Amino acid sequence: MPGATALEQATIMIEEAWGRPIEALESLAVHRTTDDPLLRSAMHIRSTLLVTANSTVAVHQERLHALTRPGHAPAFYDLQRITRSAADLRVAQAESRTALQAISHVIRASEAAATADGAPSSPPGAGRCCPLRA
Repeated sequence: MPGATALEQATIMIEEAWGRPIEALESLAVHRTTDDPLLRSAMHIRSTLLVTANSTVAVHQERLHALTRPGHAPAFYDLQRITRSAADLRVAQAESRTALQAISHVIRASEAAATADGAPSSPPGAGRCCPLRA
């Protein structure tokens, strides 16, 4: 997953944890909210990545690349814009990493809840740590 975006990483983590495609999980999280509140939380956090990872990070990266393109000598007044764009990019990337970490915590909580409910613990990498209750 090193080359994947934060949104792609979140999608993979959620799909592996609940053992279903993201489209099915989105539908369950919206229509059957009381069945699995931890799934709803993970999907809500993932939705923030749609904004943060896809648009905010991309906008700041494009702005920074435009200001520092090869063969272009930035003017004095561009230096403040470059610094601000770099700082904004770092903030957006930190927000994305924080959202990924939050999803990871929700998944661990779901695994702990499933184990506490008496469900057998799935082996690492089994992909079914968070069964949905029908």
